[in-house]
Amino acid sequence: MYAITGITGKVGGAVASQLLAAGLPVRAVVRDAVRAKAWAERGCEIATARMEDAASLSAAFDGATGVFILPPSDFDPEPGFPEARAVIEAVSMAILKARPAKVVCLSTIGAQAGEANLLTQRTLMEAALRELPIPVTFLRPGWFMENAAWDVAPARDHGVIASFLYPLDKPVPMVATADVGRVAATLLRQTWRGVRIVELEGPQRVCPNELASAFALVLNRPVRAEIVERQTWETLFRSQGMRHPLPRMRMLDGFNQGWIDFEGHPDGIIHGEVELEAVLRELVSSAI
Repeated sequence: MYAITGITGKVGGAVASQLLAAGLPVRAVVRDAVRAKAWAERGCEIATARMEDAASLSAAFDGATGVFILPPSDFDPEPGFPEARAVIEAVSMAILKARPAKVVCLSTIGAQAGEANLLTQRTLMEAALRELPIPVTFLRPGWFMENAAWDVAPARDHGVIASFLYPLDKPVPMVATADVGRVAATLLRQTWRGVRIVELEGPQRVCPNELASAFALVLNRPVRAEIVERQTWETLFRSQGMRHPLPRMRMLDGFNQGWIDFEGHPDGIIHGEVELEAVLRELVSSAI
């Protein structure tokens, strides 16, 4: 039995779909059983749990061959990341009590960075799970191609995408969520000892100018990328409702300045199969 958290999202759903396609039993770990109805219809066992509740999580993980941990993302965290720390404590306690055979945890590119930023939430999770007497794999994907969903409307309507990543010709490791789910499912079926790190990106790196060109191809209209100047970020993010924009700003700084990157040798990075154009076509289709 494979216990999958985050199954109602793109990555968790992709993990579960891969396992079900292989004929393996899946337990959907969800906050709301109603939202998981489609997964129950596909043959999943349903376990209700909250990611910050150790008791419900340990029950959901009990007897599992493998557990996939998809920590909830907080894009506007309080100082010190208290929300993430509550989840980390609950997940750690649940794993320690349930003692699944192995754990695959979705982490991120740059989890090893020493500078505090939005991704530090994953750094903290890695630090905690490393201490457990359970085989753990941290899957560190690059920038999700699906983040381009925010760019569909301005690209379609105005022929411009705003880029917080620059220079505009600097390639960034990007990956499709389908590849993340596929690789995570493969890792869950493997056997290993101790802690290992697996880094994942797409078939090739993509710079903002190439993202704009891909949109132009999909939309059949000219599209260009424009830099959002660093000095405008805080005001912009606060106008969008963020209370604590600094972690997000520092994450973007990390990509732009190069201290958020993969840790291992380039030859050891896994490359996905899904091309950016395919992701953009799906995003554009969904937005119609």
